Amino acid sequence: LSQATTEPPKKKPDPVTSETVVIWGLRLWQVVGIFAIFVLAVIITLCCIFKCRIPRTKKEIEARYAQRQAAKTYADKLETVPPLNELTEIPGGQVAEEKKEDVPTVSGKVDKAQGKKDGSKDNKKKDGEK
Repeated sequence: LSQATTEPPKKKPDPVTSETVVIWGLRLWQVVGIFAIFVLAVIITLCCIFKCRIPRTKKEIEARYAQRQAAKTYADKLETVPPLNELTEIPGGQVAEEKKEDVPTVSGKVDKAQGKKDGSKDNKKKDGEK
């Protein structure tokens, strides 16, 4: 038979509540909150780095496909455009020499035939006035 002792009964451990100190002096609710914030931050970071957005409808899928195709076409056409400095004059930059092409006109043929230099002097005066 068992003998009765006069010792007090063994003390039960305190029940775990939200105010129970768990680790480093932090209470249980603080530890759970820090862990939840960390997990949420990881999920948000991964979603920002990897575009893991799932289109919901067929219409959205088709719209995104059309947008990607338009962007690709635009990028291909953009590669064929010459650099900006070839398209426009830069203010204060070097003045590009005008290319004068010989256009066969009646007056040009007459001047050439007579060997007149008077016409070229008039052109210089006109260029100076501009």
